[in-house]
Amino acid sequence: MQLQNSTVLITGGTSGIGLELVKQLTEQGANIIVTGRKLDALQETKKQFPRVHTFQSDVSNPKDIEQLYQEVTRQFPYLNILINNAGLMRLIDLQDSTLDLENINQEVATNLTGTLQMVHRFLPHLLKQPSAAIINVSSAIAFMSYSSAPIYSAAKAGVRAYTQALRLQLEDTHVKVFDMIPPGVKTNLQNDWAVKPDSGMMMDADKMVSAAIKGLLNDKPELKPALVGVLKLASRLFPNVLLKFGHREFVKFKHSLA
Repeated sequence: MQLQNSTVLITGGTSGIGLELVKQLTEQGANIIVTGRKLDALQETKKQFPRVHTFQSDVSNPKDIEQLYQEVTRQFPYLNILINNAGLMRLIDLQDSTLDLENINQEVATNLTGTLQMVHRFLPHLLKQPSAAIINVSSAIAFMSYSSAPIYSAAKAGVRAYTQALRLQLEDTHVKVFDMIPPGVKTNLQNDWAVKPDSGMMMDADKMVSAAIKGLLNDKPELKPALVGVLKLASRLFPNVLLKFGHREFVKFKHSLA
């Protein structure tokens, strides 16, 4: 995939993997458009990278997406790469009856529904470009559910399944479809967690994005570091072992709430 002079829209591009994508894609010579829910974070991103273009938008809100589509395609008619990166990950006890239905659905609305809505709205525009790509950020958790984050696990498994189906449906077009599959990455997703993950088992965002861009340049359908390949294989060979290993974190989480 050609990145130099491409016009790239990145959702959730103000921190973590998204912000690192801004940095490294800028170095590749791409023109960057960033969206995010928080205006102050967008302003800070603009200070760091003055050449990027920012739009305040929430991918879980269809009205925001429609407004974003109208403004972006008008101002940037050559937009040809969409990166669905906006994400939300929470530790949740499914026996917690204080969570209402809207609350329990937040991760699905952002991670899964947001991705579906963004692709559906922008796909007609991308199909008009001579070369285009859709990059959906799933997770290694799609291979093995993480009991501490059950809704996030379900959403990311859905993103992966949807991305595979999308790739097949677009196989006769010039829109390439990529699945970016991070392992645990050190980002602000974990800022509000009651139990912090072991930093020694987490990957730095710059290394994850570097591996993804290398795969993108070589048209690899799955953009992932070597570690994810190992986890993918292990999930097939020893699924119960991995599930129980991850479940230890939920036990710690439950104890922290006691």
